[in-house]
Formats: sequence, structure tokens, C-alpha cells
Amino acid sequence: MIRVLVVDDSAVVRRILTDQLQRADDIEVVGTAPDPYVARDKIVQLKPDVVTLDIEMPRMDGLTFLSRLMKHYPLPVIVVSSLTPAGSEAAMRALELGAVDVISKPGAAYSVGDVAVQLIDRIRAAAMARVRRPGEGAAGRSVAAGVLSRIQTTDKILAIGASTGGTEAIRAILEVLPATTPATVIVQHMPEHFTAAFARRLNELCAMEVREAGGGELLRPGLALIAPGNHHLLITRQGAQYVAQVKDGPRVHHQRPAVDVLFNSVAKYAGVNAVGVLLTGMGADGAAGLLAMRQAGARTIAQDQASCVVYGMPKAAAQMGAAELVLPLERIPSGILETFHAAPRAARPAAHASAIASPVE
Repeated sequence: MIRVLVVDDSAVVRRILTDQLQRADDIEVVGTAPDPYVARDKIVQLKPDVVTLDIEMPRMDGLTFLSRLMKHYPLPVIVVSSLTPAGSEAAMRALELGAVDVISKPGAAYSVGDVAVQLIDRIRAAAMARVRRPGEGAAGRSVAAGVLSRIQTTDKILAIGASTGGTEAIRAILEVLPATTPATVIVQHMPEHFTAAFARRLNELCAMEVREAGGGELLRPGLALIAPGNHHLLITRQGAQYVAQVKDGPRVHHQRPAVDVLFNSVAKYAGVNAVGVLLTGMGADGAAGLLAMRQAGARTIAQDQASCVVYGMPKAAAQMGAAELVLPLERIPSGILETFHAAPRAARPAAHASAIASPVE
């Protein structure tokens, strides 16, 4: 059983989350707390495996509590936040402080049932997570950017996919990639509205321009697009240029956006001109798409077990032979640049044809 402590100042929210979580056979809500001071005592007393944490609370805000918790008693924390701009920005800060995931509160945008299904999945992933203090396991601060002077062309694509623990892994990679990095498309499993805050935060920290994708953008070196929450991100071609597409469509691996949808489109339209990177996360989303990319001639990288928060998606990719390289997080930025500089591999059309089918294209 996964033992969960629910921390929220709203008695209604505490009751709703408790009732929904108790329906899962493998989850037990061992307690609730209306504020961080009560939560502190119950964490020591009940020793939960996972904590769900509201950010806006009386007596001590959730970010201050999270910072102290990760310093003195680190354990997996899932932030349950409102979809307001302030809530989204605070949620990004919580991920930087060590929270393993973020999910929206039930409300107008997401029903109780929708949130419950997502939260149960996130709790299962969090229970498996390697909890790290802020800054631990970050990528190296410098990479050999000189090789990019030889690959500055609009026909290269970098595709990145991640889930639990991925926000900090993506940040660690993009922060050290130069502004001349080939056009980059990213899927991070994250609710609607939080992805916009995530893109804004990355744009402040990175040499590349980082934006939430709106659809229709021409992909170019130095531009990174984040898939918007609750929508799939794909690429296609208009003449000699790659173009971003944002679509609805069914969930894939229970996810929208889904990494497989993005990777399959990159395999189809970019092939040997692409590099795919699959990062930390629970489940198998992205593994089949990474294999399709490799079979289409793309170079492929998966994060190694030791540096993952949850070794699920990269493990599935490694097991099916989708990953050409398996690297620790700190080696992935230089691995990306070196791989772009390497000679392209030959595609294998017969295997590729059956692997790149996408339910949303």
C-alpha cells in the first residue's frame, strides 16, 4: 500500500481527494492536514510515502514548507495547485524546490473524476521516485558548443519527451544548450496552463527562445516549443520547412500531450535529420516513438537509471532497443551536440512503416 498524507487548507478538497484516492486498491490515505504545522507533525508520526501539498495555506505557505521539508525530511511531494497564473508560477517554483509532480485542483477546467485518475497515476509514480534536493543531479554547466557552427541548418530537429521529474531534467539540459541549438520540440506530461508557466520559466533561464506551442510555428534553430497541456504536439512539413501542429485527439498511454505522438511525427517527417531524447518518467510513453525514430535513421538517447527520478519510460525504450545511447543526465547536453555532429544513420523503411502510425495524425 502507498501511504498518502493530504495537505490542504480546504476541508472540502481534503475530503474529495481522500474519498477519490481511497478507491484505489493500492493507496491508503493515512491522514490529512489543514496547514504545514499540522502536516509536519503528521509526517513524523505517520511516515507517509507520498504527500499531496496545496501551495496557498494559512500560517505558512506551501513553498516555504516544501523548502524546509526537502532540506530536513525529503520525501515525494505532489503539488495540487489552482490553475490561476499565480498558482501556475508557484507550481513551477515548487518543482524547482524538489516536488516530483504538479496537478491541478478540481474545478471548472478539470472535474473531480479527471483529477482523481491523474492523481492516482501520479501518486504511483511518486512512490517510486528518487527524491533529490534542489540542484542535485543537474547537468554540467558547459558543453562544447563549437560543433554547432557546423550544423546550423533548418533541417535538424531535437525532440525531447519526459514525465515525472522531467521539468527539472529538461531545465538542466536546455540551460546549457547554446542559442544555435537546432529547432527543439518538447512534450512534458503536465496539465493545461502549467505548461505556459513552464515555458516562461525556461525562457528566462535558457539561451534558446522557449515558448508554449500554439500551432503553425515555423521551426528554426534557437527556438524550443513546449507542448501545451491537454493537447498533442506534432511536426509536419511545408515545403522545405518543419512546422509545429497542435491537436486534440485521443489520449495515448493515458496522456495528452503524449511523447509517442510527437516522436512518431518526427520519425515520419524528419527521419535522419532528428535526435530524440527520452527522459525520466513512469510508464512507457515515448518508447515506441523513440524506436520509430531510430528505425527512421534518427539518433536516439535515453536517460540512465541512476539519474532518473522514475526509471520507467527510458527503461522501456532501452529494453526494446529504441535507445542508441543511454546517458546520465549531466552527459545528455554534450551527447545531443555530439550526436547532431555525427554522420547520419541509414533509415530502415520496412520497420519504420509500421512503427510511425499515429492516432491523431
